[in-house]
Amino acid sequence: MLGMYDMPAIQPVNDRYWQAIRDHLGHGPARLTRDMDYFEMWESPDLVLGQTCGLPYRSRLHDRVQKIATPDYALDGCPAGHYRSLIVIRAGETPDIAAQNGRRFAYNETASQSGWAGPTTFLAASGVTPGQYLGTGGHLKSAHAIARNEADFAGIDALTWALIRDHDPVADGLQVIAATPSTPGLPYICAPGQDAAALRAAISAAMADIGAADRRALHLNGLTDIPLEDYLNVATPTVQPV
Repeated sequence: MLGMYDMPAIQPVNDRYWQAIRDHLGHGPARLTRDMDYFEMWESPDLVLGQTCGLPYRSRLHDRVQKIATPDYALDGCPAGHYRSLIVIRAGETPDIAAQNGRRFAYNETASQSGWAGPTTFLAASGVTPGQYLGTGGHLKSAHAIARNEADFAGIDALTWALIRDHDPVADGLQVIAATPSTPGLPYICAPGQDAAALRAAISAAMADIGAADRRALHLNGLTDIPLEDYLNVATPTVQPV
């Protein structure tokens, strides 16, 4: 499952990426899974390869799965293998984080580092308290909620924002006004019974095989190894949406 960054426009590219991984690994399902609950999939004893968010990894999964490696997407302002959230509002509005105090905040879900934990921690440190919370179920849905004036601002995963700019004109009506500090990126994981070293080698080889155009489409720049402690040390906010 590569559903963290699998919007419809790049699903064929992710399919080719998985096929290349499978070819090097020598086994695995014929197709990616796209119709399964994330936690059910992440915790499955049959998981060959998945990608999870930093928040569920540190809060629930780190001692139940194997971390293979973390992909590096070469994101601006981030060390290798790290990412951050971008605070997005409508284009034409005052690009001031303080001006968001009391406004409507869209978030994808509270199990998300980039859509919830990172932005919420950043907003608190900036003295900004949303006046209303809107759970949307996805970063792209949050972007569209802002464009439709159903919300005023959101924290969008920096890679997802790049993919939205690549493939969805909604980005033309939005602007980035701030960025959170970077945190460790979304790790590739597998079930305890899998060979994590073989998977890492297969993923690395597949990144070379898929070609420059597909690597650009997925923004892939290589693999990194980030210590578990770096994930566990990221703060998790206690505030809940109201």
